[in-house]
Amino acid sequence: MAKVYVGTSGWAYPSWKPDFYPAKLAQAKFLGHYATRLNSVEVNFTFRQLLRDTTAQKWLNETPPEFRLSIKAHQMITHLKRLKNVNEFLPRFLATLEPLANAGKLGVVLFQLPPNMKASPEVLDEFLQFLPRGLRAAFEFRHDSWFSDEIFGLLKQHNRALCVAENEDRTTPDEVTANFCYYRYRKPEYSDEERRAMTQRLQENVSQGRDVFAFFKHEETPQGALYAEGVLRGIAQPA
Repeated sequence: MAKVYVGTSGWAYPSWKPDFYPAKLAQAKFLGHYATRLNSVEVNFTFRQLLRDTTAQKWLNETPPEFRLSIKAHQMITHLKRLKNVNEFLPRFLATLEPLANAGKLGVVLFQLPPNMKASPEVLDEFLQFLPRGLRAAFEFRHDSWFSDEIFGLLKQHNRALCVAENEDRTTPDEVTANFCYYRYRKPEYSDEERRAMTQRLQENVSQGRDVFAFFKHEETPQGALYAEGVLRGIAQPA
C-alpha cells in the first residue's frame, strides 16, 4: 500500500521551541521528538559532506521503523562534476547511505542541479543509466530548459521522479515521471487554501499507488514543521 511521507528539510533548530519542540528538550533529543510527529526528513548537510556511519547509526536508533530519511546528493556530483565523470565518486557517496538502505529507512536521493546548468538530455541519460536501478532518485532542475517532454520521457524511462519544487520565483510542472513522487515546498508561507490543495494532490498520488515524499522549507521558525504536521494529519484522516 502506498504511503505519504511528510517533513521538513532539517530538524536541528532550537528556535522551534516551544511551538514544536518542548521548551526544555535537549538538542540531542530533537530528532527523536521530531520522529514522533512527522514521518520523514530531508537531510541537506550531505550536500557538503559525506555521511559517517556513526551518524547514520545514531539516526537509525532515534527513529521508528516507518520513518524515512531522504538525502540530498553531494555537490561534487551535481555542482562540480555536473553529472559527468562521476564513476568514482557516485558509488562512494551511495556507499555511505547503505546503513540507511539496509535498515529500510532510506527514502529518496535528491539530485539538485545548479540554476545555471542548462538541459542536456545526453548527459542526463548517461547519468540515469549509471544510477543503481533500485535506488529511488529525484531530480530538481532549476533552469527552465529542463522542463520538456524529452527530459520527462527520460525520467519515466528510468523510473526517476521529477522533483516538483515551488518557491517565490518558480514552480516546477507537476509531472509524474515515476512510481513515486517528490515535492519541495519552499515558500515562506502557505494559506489554508494552498495547504488544502497540496493535501488533496498528495492524496491523489497515494490513491493511485504512488509513495509520496513532501518537504517544507526549514525556517528559523517552526512554521514549516507545523505545516508538515497539518498536511500529514489531513492525509492520514481524510474528511
